[in-house]
Amino acid sequence: MLIQAHLGYAQLHRLELSKADYDLLSAMTEVQRPGGEVNASQAELRARVGLSKNRTSIAMNHLVERNIVLRPEGRYRSYFIHPYFAGYASQEEMEDALREATEAIKAGALAAPALPAPQRHLAAVPTRRSA
Repeated sequence: MLIQAHLGYAQLHRLELSKADYDLLSAMTEVQRPGGEVNASQAELRARVGLSKNRTSIAMNHLVERNIVLRPEGRYRSYFIHPYFAGYASQEEMEDALREATEAIKAGALAAPALPAPQRHLAAVPTRRSA
């Protein structure tokens, strides 16, 4: 059993996640290796939570956009749960990883979990009036 970093989970409510986003993150948390590595396809994760292919893709995009899930370039079926949300084999490992993640965020080498970009509604866009 892994020790979960509660630092991030205590802030999840602020990240405006949907139920599908939570379900997908939960499935990833279940299959993660210590440190947050997840080697599972979206189809495998989808089967664990019963989401459609489209809904799984949308949920994964939300998690990636909010920097909760990190997608390494050039690696198929591989994701990393952000260190603030990942599970660890020991308290020491978790404390070291959180310290390193905080330093990396301050240095700009790792993105912090973030709110989604604000959506502009078309009603807010001024219309052109012809004379």
